[in-house]
Amino acid sequence: MNQLNLFIELTRLKKPIGYMLLFWPCAWGLTLVYDFSNNINVYLFYLLLFFLGSVLMRSAGCIVNDILDRKFDKQVSRTKDRPIASGKVSVSTGLLYATSLCGLAFLVLINFNYFTILIALASMPLAFTYPLMKRYTYWPQLFLGITFNYGLILGWSSISGNLDIIPIIFYFGAIFWTLGYDTIYGYQDIKDDEIIGLKSTSIKFKGTAKFFLTTCYITLIFFLLLGGYLMKFNFFYFLFLIIPVVQLFFYQIKTFDLNNSNVCLKVFRSNNFFGLIVFLNIMIGKIL
Repeated sequence: MNQLNLFIELTRLKKPIGYMLLFWPCAWGLTLVYDFSNNINVYLFYLLLFFLGSVLMRSAGCIVNDILDRKFDKQVSRTKDRPIASGKVSVSTGLLYATSLCGLAFLVLINFNYFTILIALASMPLAFTYPLMKRYTYWPQLFLGITFNYGLILGWSSISGNLDIIPIIFYFGAIFWTLGYDTIYGYQDIKDDEIIGLKSTSIKFKGTAKFFLTTCYITLIFFLLLGGYLMKFNFFYFLFLIIPVVQLFFYQIKTFDLNNSNVCLKVFRSNNFFGLIVFLNIMIGKIL
């Protein structure tokens, strides 16, 4: 039972925000492309596959992140007790777990068309090298955004079998979403990160944090509007965009306090709700 608890802790399975933030872009892309006059069972099956894939790949990513960051994690109060940093789980065991999870994720992936399988596999190097970026650039959140929102492209291609400008527009918007929420997340560790020499947008923009977040979220909303226009969504899509706008600007940015780690975590976690309301908004745009 102790090993099971360590595995759950290692993969963050009790912290669903990680895999939900990976899942929502997949759901957005799938919903954008799906023809709801067809059998809904295919849509629901693919939605389930993307959810399972998100959980498996997020879990594997957490392990790889902890292996690569184990020396840094030991120096950060929030992460020093993680299983690999604390020595409770060995690197070799962690690699075994990560490989097994990737194998299971591959079994999920092969249910899709060949094009989706190919572009998903092409993204793997970026997914597993992301943790290294904070050593070399102040923009690791940008690399996370490129990686974490790739599922939007996969969601679209899983049905269409090709790419189009529309999912790319929504993808760009989602990247700015991640730039915002992961910058907020980074303020939990900013003092320790500065001491040990790690880089992030949280550090780069600590003097103008709210301005940077506002810029990211305005850009996100622009791409959601542009994407909705190109999709020829109905009036209700644009009307109900008021809800995510309120969530971003009148809750996240207004509540955010870079000096309060508890508030930062609370605001970061609220992005699960944001992902849901954009998903519902796209659904409204498609079917009403």
